[in-house]
Amino acid sequence: MAESAQESAQRQAEILMQALPHMLHYDDAIVVVKYGGHAMGDESVARSFARDMVLLEQSGVNPVVVHGGGPQIGAMLKKLGIKSEFSAGLRITDRATVEIVEMVLAGSINKQIVGFINAEGGRAIGLSGKDGNMVTARKFVHTVESPYTGEQEEVDLGFVGEPSKVDTTVLDQVLGRELIPVLAPIAQGSEGETYNVNADTFAGAIAGALGAKRLIFLTDVPGVLDRDGRLIHELRMDEIRTLIADGTITGGMIPKVETCIYALEQGVEGVVILDGKLPHAVLIELLTDHGAGTLIKR
Repeated sequence: MAESAQESAQRQAEILMQALPHMLHYDDAIVVVKYGGHAMGDESVARSFARDMVLLEQSGVNPVVVHGGGPQIGAMLKKLGIKSEFSAGLRITDRATVEIVEMVLAGSINKQIVGFINAEGGRAIGLSGKDGNMVTARKFVHTVESPYTGEQEEVDLGFVGEPSKVDTTVLDQVLGRELIPVLAPIAQGSEGETYNVNADTFAGAIAGALGAKRLIFLTDVPGVLDRDGRLIHELRMDEIRTLIADGTITGGMIPKVETCIYALEQGVEGVVILDGKLPHAVLIELLTDHGAGTLIKR
């Protein structure tokens, strides 16, 4: 039986009533969203994400978007005939490569996301960590265990950096003025060199410096899973360390949850890992009783 106009209006009112306490909870709060993975490659999903960011901003939230772009960087390097070298699964970024990385991240990807948000009625502004000295980076020192000696060895990844200082001056001027900052994880070193920074780490540093109420990681998985593959809805920092030690959290999820711990230690109130392919995942997480992923708190 078709839903009547009265029933439809009633259902919409109930949805708004459920969302209202959450909207009040996040009123004027800063929410940093790390956007990446397969969600970025699908235009319909990207436009849906843009609509969600506009709705958040119009609801009184101050969203800050940090994006990655590994697949797009790989595609551009291949197109230009620049062969990538890897060590322990990480791309070695030489001087030629970092120029392409900056072009793709701070150029094409950044402006595409800005364009999508603007097309949905928002006002986005594209920035990188270089703007206003927002993020100063130092060279990232990566260590691996030698297969020959079993000892830790340093691997030179080139122009790969990690945040050493965050200056929120530019973001302080932008936030609260109906503008949505979209940040590319490119930063400058103390000697003026350009560094490619892991987008998760970059987002954690930005969220910590802003004292964000939430840092949301849009990933390719539903969240942190237990040994039976079921979603764990809420975790604390000490529980995460236990789950890593007993082998429940493994592989690529380990650096993700370590970044969550880092962000919490920097002052973020809560960090969420959720599936970016789920339609309106951010809205479900922030504005409904249900939630959508794994919430991690101190």
